[in-house]
Amino acid sequence: MAASPFPDWLVPMAATLTAQRFSGPEWMFERKFDGIRLLAYKRGGDVTLYSRNRLPQDLPAIAQAVARLPARELILDGEMLWDGSAYHVFDLLWQDGDDLCPRPIEQRLQALARLPFAEPLHHVDGLNDDQPWLRAAAEGWEGVIAKRRGSPYEHRRSPHWLKMKIEASQELVVGGFTDPQGKRAGLGALLVGYHHGDELVFAGKVGTGFDTAMLVSLRARLDALEIATCPFTRAVGLPRVRAHWVRPEIVVQVAFMEWTRYDKMRHPRLVGIRADKRARDVVRERP
Repeated sequence: MAASPFPDWLVPMAATLTAQRFSGPEWMFERKFDGIRLLAYKRGGDVTLYSRNRLPQDLPAIAQAVARLPARELILDGEMLWDGSAYHVFDLLWQDGDDLCPRPIEQRLQALARLPFAEPLHHVDGLNDDQPWLRAAAEGWEGVIAKRRGSPYEHRRSPHWLKMKIEASQELVVGGFTDPQGKRAGLGALLVGYHHGDELVFAGKVGTGFDTAMLVSLRARLDALEIATCPFTRAVGLPRVRAHWVRPEIVVQVAFMEWTRYDKMRHPRLVGIRADKRARDVVRERP
């Protein structure tokens, strides 16, 4: 059989959020890493890294490790940690002219396991726990992914992959910030929200999860985006003093306990800044 032409792009499969907790022989489970979705395209000695939205990512250490793998062509799918220190690969979509997406997940994982990874590349191991979400909670993971045995890799948000989040997490757009108080540097809290149609909805303040270096560097970025008027079009509970408004361009990942009945985040903390997501695409995620 003739080799297929190497694709410019394959739409990544997305998991569907579920509030259910279940197990069974028809499902396999793996850890959900808290990071940025990353796809690696290797053709000969050239490696290109993309976010899930096809935005190129400049990560030399990861690209060099992929380039050293003993295959002429590869397309890998996985999650990169926020600091870029590790790339956790959970699927293999293409290898040397062979489109693996229609094959059952077990066959794709067998082929993936044969690739000799070296730092910063890591294989994502399966979980054998009867209730893997309990392990996720005990070890402080973001959650677990359930994948249906025998399923192909689909280029859409699929019910064959289900994500069980332990801690709620949401992409949000920064629309403003408050001044720091006391000895705190940079800024006090981020004012964040999400899009609902043509509106930008205020979702709350995020004041934890920063170190001093991030506070200072983020303040410099936000100062360059400052505008005179509030960008939130639906906003209850905005601070009345020491608030600054910015063009809603920076996307952050925020973890929190739950949504309140007033549609605000309870106990939010900053997880990281996203470079792989367009601000206009950020909407509230619902099960």
